[in-house]
Amino acid sequence: MSKLYLVSTPIGNLEDITHRAIKIIKEADIILAEDTRKTTILLNKYSIRKKLISFHKFNEHQVINKVIDLLNKGTTIALVSDAGTPAISDPGYLIVRECLKRNIDIEALPGPTALIPALIISGLPSDRFTFEGFLPVKKGRNQRVKELTGEKRTMIFYESPHRLVKTLTELSEALGQDRKAVIARELTKIHEETIRGTLGNLVEMINNRPVKGEIVLVVEGNRT
Repeated sequence: MSKLYLVSTPIGNLEDITHRAIKIIKEADIILAEDTRKTTILLNKYSIRKKLISFHKFNEHQVINKVIDLLNKGTTIALVSDAGTPAISDPGYLIVRECLKRNIDIEALPGPTALIPALIISGLPSDRFTFEGFLPVKKGRNQRVKELTGEKRTMIFYESPHRLVKTLTELSEALGQDRKAVIARELTKIHEETIRGTLGNLVEMINNRPVKGEIVLVVEGNRT
């Protein structure tokens, strides 16, 4: 019977994968991979040989019909992203929606995602939080930042190194320089680093010492 599995993969350390995830990947007929090169590295570590189909934000609209056709023919497919959980700031939502429309079975496997480790090591309140993903690059960016000024929950963002100073600066201006914040960089990897401070002094720190790699930014909510 056909089924789409959403399989979480390590965000850095390749040992951070569940036994069940390996089992499903081995049993699947095809793997949809955001980056086939990165997925091949993971598969090689666990001696898995599978047919890979590239499935990323630039081609997902074109590939979906092909995937649905395969599922309708009884194919079992595992969807993986570069790192972490599919559909969390990665492709996945559209194919899930299409499968639901056609009553195709879907199963999600729990596993790694960068936002939760960043939150729990931040030292900021974790009982209530909001995941904002990547802020809009251009259109709607100012409005989105403005909307966050009254947000009382801890806020979690993904950000790229070359936009980090801009994002810190804009958040500092909108939320206040004294708002506590934490940069979690390269989680689970060799150069993992946590930088703590306020939005104001983080701007200064990152201006003087640019950072590289995958970044999660955790910001304190409005306490007034």
